[in-house]
Amino acid sequence: MSNLYISMYHYTRDLVHSRYPEIKGLDVNLFKQQIDFFCSNFSPVTMEQVIDSVYNKTPLPQNAILLTFDDGYIDNYTYAFPILEEAGIQGSFFIPGKTFAEHKLLDVNKIHYILASGNIKLLMKDVLERMDFYRGNEFQFPENDILLNEYAVANRFDSKEVIFVKRMLQTVLPESLRTCIASELFSKYVGVSEEQLAYELYMTEEQIATLKRHGMFIGIHGYDHYWLGKLSIGQLHQDISAALDVMDKYIDKSRWVMNYPYGNYNEDVLSFIKEQGACLGLTTEVRIAKLENDNKFTLPRFDCNDFPPKSEIYRRFE
Repeated sequence: MSNLYISMYHYTRDLVHSRYPEIKGLDVNLFKQQIDFFCSNFSPVTMEQVIDSVYNKTPLPQNAILLTFDDGYIDNYTYAFPILEEAGIQGSFFIPGKTFAEHKLLDVNKIHYILASGNIKLLMKDVLERMDFYRGNEFQFPENDILLNEYAVANRFDSKEVIFVKRMLQTVLPESLRTCIASELFSKYVGVSEEQLAYELYMTEEQIATLKRHGMFIGIHGYDHYWLGKLSIGQLHQDISAALDVMDKYIDKSRWVMNYPYGNYNEDVLSFIKEQGACLGLTTEVRIAKLENDNKFTLPRFDCNDFPPKSEIYRRFE
């Protein structure tokens, strides 16, 4: 068999008792239930088995599933890791280099916590007002109505307002302006400093090393968690090279796995990671991976919410 289910996780924590219960994550009790479900209905496999299947045509067991964790959150270490180890399941952890090399809060996480702390209608108003304020001499970008028409489009997880705020602060506005507005909103809504949250949010080097020592797989998720396909060639090379440098002790540089932030890539991204020794790449396309036929650098993944106890969306693809 060459069919593979890949499940994608981000935050895994005790949401009810956390400081930000509105953050979009999988509650630890649901995570436990999901691991039990996988153990009873699927065959969890390791990343090494997947690589072997891709390159040597070694068959995977029926209903093979691979568990992947994005962004290097400490709750993956404190909550998910012990449950995985108890169940004898390998997790593959993809960690942006900046999170532990500089202990700085990624823009993607500023946005998550702003959205978890503020009313979306007020946030929309604030974002639009700031866009009007900064548009002009230094920053040139389209009028708000044009951007609303193009980007305020709901997806299966977020309302159109949430998507609009995310897109403006993730990729559409000029980078220095995105960072400026995100920091202003973070200061207004979240209630802690960026530095404090950065130290609370991400795994340390020692924790990453512990994961690896206990048989977990460590992979590359960029350095600064950019939309890689939207970078210039120079920026792309710089980001991936920086990630490979700081992750050197956790990966095999001749056979590493890339996980594209936001699932975003283009041909330049694919070409560069191949040159640098990548052997697989993971996207956010939702379906079963067909290892015999799929491009090994653009493998699809399900969200953890596509499986019980959250839903049975995965069955639509069987």
